[in-house]
Amino acid sequence: MRHTITLLSITLLLVACNSVKRNQKLLAKGNYNQAIALAVKKLQKNKGSEKNDAHIILLEEAYKKAVEEDTRRITFLKKENDPATTREVYHLYHDLNGRQELIRPLLPLYSRSLDRNARFKLVNYTDDLIASKKAFLEYLYHEASLYMNKQSIADYRTAYNIYCEIDELQSNYKDVHTLKEDAHFYGTDFIFVTLNNRSGQIIPFRLERELLDFNTYGLDDFWTEYHSERQQSIDYNFGIALNFREIAISPERISEKEIIRKKRIKDGWEYKRDRDGNIIRDSLGNGIKVDKYANVTARLIVTEQTKSVLVGGNVVYRDLIARRDLNSYPLSSEFIFENIFATYSGDKRALDDEDWDLINNRFVYFPSNEQMVLDAGEDIKIRLKEILKNNSIR
Repeated sequence: MRHTITLLSITLLLVACNSVKRNQKLLAKGNYNQAIALAVKKLQKNKGSEKNDAHIILLEEAYKKAVEEDTRRITFLKKENDPATTREVYHLYHDLNGRQELIRPLLPLYSRSLDRNARFKLVNYTDDLIASKKAFLEYLYHEASLYMNKQSIADYRTAYNIYCEIDELQSNYKDVHTLKEDAHFYGTDFIFVTLNNRSGQIIPFRLERELLDFNTYGLDDFWTEYHSERQQSIDYNFGIALNFREIAISPERISEKEIIRKKRIKDGWEYKRDRDGNIIRDSLGNGIKVDKYANVTARLIVTEQTKSVLVGGNVVYRDLIARRDLNSYPLSSEFIFENIFATYSGDKRALDDEDWDLINNRFVYFPSNEQMVLDAGEDIKIRLKEILKNNSIR
């Protein structure tokens, strides 16, 4: 009987061989978990395939060595009796249990080469997991308490992260929920924000309210809160002062300029004539027509309305405990109101399209000083947001 080896068969064989070689290298380097994961992935597709027999043998060996290595490490750590090792002990038991749960659905695994089922020692780690988790939780709780007792911003934040880890392991552990809230509160930088107007001009209340509404800036900093009204229960370590030193509003200005438009335009037609005034005709006897041109003029009066406001100041970051300035950043904006319109006299045919755009415009009332400051305030808010985002308080 003749057997035909197809290109597909050769390709699959090469892929299988390469996979086995890769797993053998992982095993030789002590990367047992990676070797186990690769073998399981292959066997999950078809554990009865002959080409996967080598993976069964590799899986048995990698599993045995991984269990032996973790077990030796646990024995050593328990003898060492250091509370700081409870994390590693818990995770080692977690790995031992997870590894066998990964393999369990594939069992039994029959190896043709070994002529037997692969051997995997499965152990009930429930008691060990519970005991190691309990010891780990107690260690974390004690560590968090030590950081809380140091009473510094950085230590409160470290304690908060530890409480979060406890929460993930066991959500209802002791009074962790309350302690986590306390750690967050004490680890937060509360910043008192003030607005100081030293410009000699009135700042609209609406602008002042919007500038101090830090919820609109989208800063989203978990460890920072901005308050524009002082709260008695909070000790403010830092402050930010928005200082307006100049609000200069120009007078309302109206200027005019006259522009003369001249054009030579086509203005109908007439018959072409000879020197004697007779109409010149074509070969068919029809009179020859020629374009008639005329020079036209229009007088354009362009009126420009302008008014501007310049708002200048700075943003000062201040250490309220040490009573010293940390940093200062310039904060300024200029807003210009401008309206241009025009009227004309004379022949409208002399005007351009741009002239008509101005003619279609009209005089508008100048904005009030308050509105000008509000308009400049929109840009001030954008610039203030950039300063706050690009410069942390610490």
